Amino acid sequence: MPATTTPYQPHLLDPHSADPQPVSPRNGHSFKLPELYELLNCQTVDVVRLTDELILIIDDESKLRQPCYLNLLATYLWYQYQPAARGQDSIVGRVILCHDQQFR
Repeated sequence: MPATTTPYQPHLLDPHSADPQPVSPRNGHSFKLPELYELLNCQTVDVVRLTDELILIIDDESKLRQPCYLNLLATYLWYQYQPAARGQDSIVGRVILCHDQQFR
């Protein structure tokens, strides 16, 4: 098995859905930028680290969109794993939750 393969199932967190939606990289191993741009409907991504292994991949320009929609689940996860973020900022728009090895 390649080093970038992990058993973690990535999920799309959409602010318009209460349920995370399973997604998988097209190549079966890791997401590539064009694929993320398509999934997140964006042109620039940023990474928010939750743990040593888990990350959120977000649209870097999501707060510039009108209207922008608060992503409650992604914000909640961020606050739980990174308590210093509480009250400082929030996450808006569509987000991919995945293992850091799934973004190369």
